[in-house]
Amino acid sequence: MSKYLAVAAVAAIGLMSSTLAFADVTPDTASPVTSPLEAPVLVAADLVANDTSVEPGKKTSSFVQPALEPAVATADEADTLAELVSQSNQDAALDSEAHCLATAIYYEARSESLNGQLAVANVVLQRARSGRFPSSLCGVVTQPGQFSFVRAGRLPAVPGNAGQWRTAKAIARIAQQGSWDNPVEGALYFHAARVAPGWDRERVTRIGGHVFYR
Repeated sequence: MSKYLAVAAVAAIGLMSSTLAFADVTPDTASPVTSPLEAPVLVAADLVANDTSVEPGKKTSSFVQPALEPAVATADEADTLAELVSQSNQDAALDSEAHCLATAIYYEARSESLNGQLAVANVVLQRARSGRFPSSLCGVVTQPGQFSFVRAGRLPAVPGNAGQWRTAKAIARIAQQGSWDNPVEGALYFHAARVAPGWDRERVTRIGGHVFYR
């Protein structure tokens, strides 16, 4: 009998060892163990977090915006011609061509509306581009027999601090840059509305005290 008891005791000890070993590897419900299938997900998430860190306040995106040229202010920011004139740097120096154009605006249309002044400026510009008149603005303005304020091919002096002169300079720049719609497209001639020269030309429009023709 003792022999059988000894065998039974050994078997009982072996059974207890197996039970203890199983208890050691059983997952604790309070501390879950990540399975091998979940590991790649955790690693990938960690890499994404490191790769997409950005400065505070910026949106995270995989698209990189190309560098853009500096914005340039345009007439789209002005609702009226008067507003565009007020935005112009009226104290900036003029080159010789712009000075001739501003002088023509001042002496021919300083008492006209801004649109009327722009119309006169565009006549000068269109003459210079037409191939039928001198190719420079100064050449157009000083051409003999064209503008009555010109004497012996010379421009008269203009008051440097007059408000009307400052406006004429602004209109000259706007016309040169094409910053506002041309109200007399194609016009090469104009005269005061108070006279009737009887020109056989196509009439474009009348603006204020001037009538414009092609």
